[in-house]
This record gives sequence, structure tokens and C-alpha cells, in this order.
Amino acid sequence: MTDAPRPRLGTPGDVGAGRGGVRNYQRGPQFSDCVRMVHLIRDVKFLTTLPGDREKAYGERLRVLFRELFQVIHGRETLTGREYRRRLEAKRQGIVTAGTREVPDSRHCQAMAGRLRTHGAAYFTFITTPGVEPTNNLAERAIRFVVSDRHLTQGTRGEGGDRWSERIGTVIATCAARGLSVDAFLSESVRAYWSGGPRPSLAPK
Repeated sequence: MTDAPRPRLGTPGDVGAGRGGVRNYQRGPQFSDCVRMVHLIRDVKFLTTLPGDREKAYGERLRVLFRELFQVIHGRETLTGREYRRRLEAKRQGIVTAGTREVPDSRHCQAMAGRLRTHGAAYFTFITTPGVEPTNNLAERAIRFVVSDRHLTQGTRGEGGDRWSERIGTVIATCAARGLSVDAFLSESVRAYWSGGPRPSLAPK
């Protein structure tokens, strides 16, 4: 399959998956970050279960701030875009500040503070981009069929098969996300390949 047409799949803005891992081309900054808000919240909840009073208080302080953050998100329909962004940014700053000051000496609390200092901007990228979810669930759902197919078929056996699987998986997932016809896109790609004409693109316009 190495001579198959090569549609231009574009730059970040589409969805795809390769044998070596997920290729997240879906538009939105959450897919350029390797951290997930759900994991951070899970670890904050864990802090509230620690035996020390100071550790519990530190975790509870962060848990309350995260609850307030998501209250703002859930109420976005009642706010103007400007006010929504202002409140989100204020909550982000509040969480980072509370998580990096007066931190208990315990290993878990210090680790949380270190994560917020180092990755605070990445954890909260969605804060400054209303409409972007705080997880990568959309990307995971988009490439789920690729993962299932790999488990059923045991994947490919060579470099050519890898490249083909990556390309066709990207095309299928991106077309599905945008409501496009996979058959139509592939037909246009084949015609362009044999005629030497311009190839269709799935890159965002």
C-alpha cells in the first residue's frame, strides 16, 4: 500500500492516530498539552484524604477553588464573553496561588505545588479559550475505532502499513468530526493523484 495516494492531511487541526501513539490534530489547545485536568482534580481530592490536618486543609482549599472554577464554566451561558474570560482567569490565578503558597512539607503536597508551578499554564490552557473542554476526551473518542481495530487485527507488519493506517485513520476521524464524506474525500484524492491535479486537504481553513 506504499503507492497509495497521499492526501495532504495538514497541520494541527485534524484528528489521527498512529501505531506509536495518538496523533492529535483536533483543533484546540488542549491537544497540544500532555497534561489532563481530570488527573489534577483526582490528585487534589487525594490530598484531602491525607492524615495530617495541614495536608487536608491544603487539599480542601484547592478542592473548593476547583469547584468554584467549574461553577463559572457551568454558568457561562449567563455571562458575556469578556466577563466569562475574566472570571476564568481570576479562578486560574487563585488556584495556582493557593497551590504554591504556604504548602505543607509532605511529599504529596510539595509534588502538587511543583506541578502547578511548572505546568500551571498547560493545565489551564482551556481557561483562556472558552468552549475548549478541560480534558482530551474528544480526541480519545475520535480515535477509539483505530485502537479497537488494532486490538482485533494485531496491527500492521511493516512501515508501509503503518503509514497507510495512520493516514486512513486520520482521514476517517477528521471527516467524522467535520461531517464530511470519507468516500468523497478518498475519491477526490485518487482522481487528483492520477490526473496530477491539486490534492484535497483536510487542513483547517
